[in-house]
Amino acid sequence: MDVAIVGYGPTGQLLALLLGRLGHRVAVVDRWPHLYPLPRAVHFNHEIARIFQCAGLVDEVMPIADRIDFYEWRNEKNDLLLRLDWSGLGQSGWPVASMFAQPDLERLLDRHVKAMSCVTVCQGWEAKALTQTKTGVQIGIERGELRDGQWIGTGEQGSIDAQWVIGADGANSFVRRALDIGWQNLGFAFDWLVIDVKPRFARDWVPNMWQLCDPARPATLVPGGPGRRRWEFMLLPGERAEDMNRAEVAWNLLAPWDVTPANAELERHAVYTFRAQWATDWKRGRALLAGDAAHLMPPFAGQGMCSGMRDSMALAWRLDSVLHGRLPESVLESYGSERSGHVRELIDFSIDLGKVVCITDREAATRRDESMRAAQARPGYVAPPPPAPSLGPGLWMADAPGAGRLGMQAEVELNGTRGLFDDVVGRGFALIARDADTLAAISAVNHEALRAHGAAIVHIGRGGMNDVNGSYGKWLGGLGCVAALVRPDFYVYGSARTPAEIDGLLDAWRDSLGLAGCAATDERRYA
Repeated sequence: MDVAIVGYGPTGQLLALLLGRLGHRVAVVDRWPHLYPLPRAVHFNHEIARIFQCAGLVDEVMPIADRIDFYEWRNEKNDLLLRLDWSGLGQSGWPVASMFAQPDLERLLDRHVKAMSCVTVCQGWEAKALTQTKTGVQIGIERGELRDGQWIGTGEQGSIDAQWVIGADGANSFVRRALDIGWQNLGFAFDWLVIDVKPRFARDWVPNMWQLCDPARPATLVPGGPGRRRWEFMLLPGERAEDMNRAEVAWNLLAPWDVTPANAELERHAVYTFRAQWATDWKRGRALLAGDAAHLMPPFAGQGMCSGMRDSMALAWRLDSVLHGRLPESVLESYGSERSGHVRELIDFSIDLGKVVCITDREAATRRDESMRAAQARPGYVAPPPPAPSLGPGLWMADAPGAGRLGMQAEVELNGTRGLFDDVVGRGFALIARDADTLAAISAVNHEALRAHGAAIVHIGRGGMNDVNGSYGKWLGGLGCVAALVRPDFYVYGSARTPAEIDGLLDAWRDSLGLAGCAATDERRYA
């Protein structure tokens, strides 16, 4: 096998799908014989929708999601404290925020993964041993079965040999423990009761998505995907998880919203400890971590599963290039530093939100409310946008405008075809210039390097790409640049302020990726 993946949640499923689309031989191992049927994650943003687009899923994902236009914060008197406007499209060309039910997404991913002959999925097998050599990894596995909800090994043994292994096996990751990788823990921990409900009748929920900043009991009320609602209630000092995680407690907490057994089905209730942690190392030898095996964060920014999706995208383009000999194995060394830096920003942001939400002292809550209302009342006040963190140190130019941050996708037209950039121009590295004269400054060596690596080279205007809504022109103008080089995971490698700088950008790209001596590629793209 080219890649073995331990864990078949959304992160492992997506990575298997991305690699399988590129023709790689993948084996996936998961100890549970069936997909988990109950809700967990409920949010993805425009960037994740673009990843689904890349994986060939987005047309099936969007119908199982609810688009969110506004996110409100209110106090116990129902006074509006903050209103975030998430209407319209994000910079990836998809809705800013969407809500979904994780089981629906997992079933969709599962169907596409299992339709590929190059991917083998071993559900009901637990990874028990991990052995590395200089050229590969062997995973020892054991078949198990469920007895009274518990996984019990049957004694049947097997093994999987692969060039690389990815641990996407959750917070209690076997792979992380086998590699003896520790956790960095920020000490932020709160217990919340999460309740998922399926209303029996259609109903308008106003507000549709909101945070109740009530010191008596902070709560979150959001859609859980089409036909579902979710409530999250913070446990108060002295309350025990085992006492709160009961159906009668859930119904009592839901009663103020007129949600009862007569008009709703209680799909799930569970107490979660919201934590802020990340792995101290994301790669050891030929083994790497992704998803909850590498990071945990409070849910207040809705970025937990999204971060796992980004991990999969960051791994997919690197592994694809390494396995095909287009890039050296050294490009995998920067995966952890980039992704952990990005995750750290999101964890810090989630904690900051949590510190605002999880206030149970009434005087402190009053001060918070007054501060937030005063901010809303200021002339010209604009609510903060969703977080847009930078990658940590890695394969990008630290001194270039926009580098290390998420790039742009918008509607374009090229050669008579009109649509979103990835569908029209292609997927992979892309050099986007404001005009043809800018591209004329590229040296023959760099032109050949771009061509050999299958990169798209496009310019805006006559003879090139029609920037349908002017989005790319505005984006480059906002960066103060004439060109930007975007990576296959949609993050900007670097940019050029003038045509004279474009060769310096491409020289740095070739050098940092170690392109010298690597084989040329065919111009393959994700399917």
